[in-house]
Amino acid sequence: MARIKPQALLQQSKRKKGPSRLSVTTVLFYLLILAMVGFFLYASYRHWSSRSRLQSENHLSVSKGENTNVDSKKSELPGYAVLNTSKGSIIIELYKESAPEVVDEFIDLCQKGHFKGMFFHRVIKHYVIQAGDNQGAGATEDWNLRGKQHTLTSMKHEAFMLGTSKGKHNHKGFDLFITTAPIPDLNEKLIVFGQVIKGEDVVQEIEEVDTDEHYKPKVSIGILDVTLKQKV
Repeated sequence: MARIKPQALLQQSKRKKGPSRLSVTTVLFYLLILAMVGFFLYASYRHWSSRSRLQSENHLSVSKGENTNVDSKKSELPGYAVLNTSKGSIIIELYKESAPEVVDEFIDLCQKGHFKGMFFHRVIKHYVIQAGDNQGAGATEDWNLRGKQHTLTSMKHEAFMLGTSKGKHNHKGFDLFITTAPIPDLNEKLIVFGQVIKGEDVVQEIEEVDTDEHYKPKVSIGILDVTLKQKV
């Protein structure tokens, strides 16, 4: 058996213990894997960021759409009402912004013909004229009694305002009050939802009719019908 020289054994030992070199193909393979992982992560980030942005934009567009619908509904509501009375026409501007619920109810009643043929059953000179089915004295008589104790400086509200009594009421209880002078503490009794912009002379003519001791006109004066308009 041939003997192996010590020098040859040493060289073989170094070859076994020495680190093995990576081939170029292996390096390229690992680099390709890293590149694919990086591309996948980047693509995932772009996808989710785009999706989040689209959801935000859709939410904003829906919110804007809802606001636009609300605004359009408000703008579609009639802004004026023409009370055609036996003395002439009274044009009312409706306060859609400050009293939306009352204006909605008023418009609904107008469309149902609720005020057609309604009489002005109470007239108090220099205070209010009242039309409706409610025959009780209520607010108008109370104003007349208290008004004697107030001076003009304490009267905060203007004449020719349209209102209805406060509190929940059925359709028969929806009376119309038109002030003919400033009234003290108007908000305690009425919800103001409009103002006369034309036909003040008609209101004053109704105000001047003769009444009995209960402020009921001796000659019947009524509302023939109510016409709703977008513009006047």
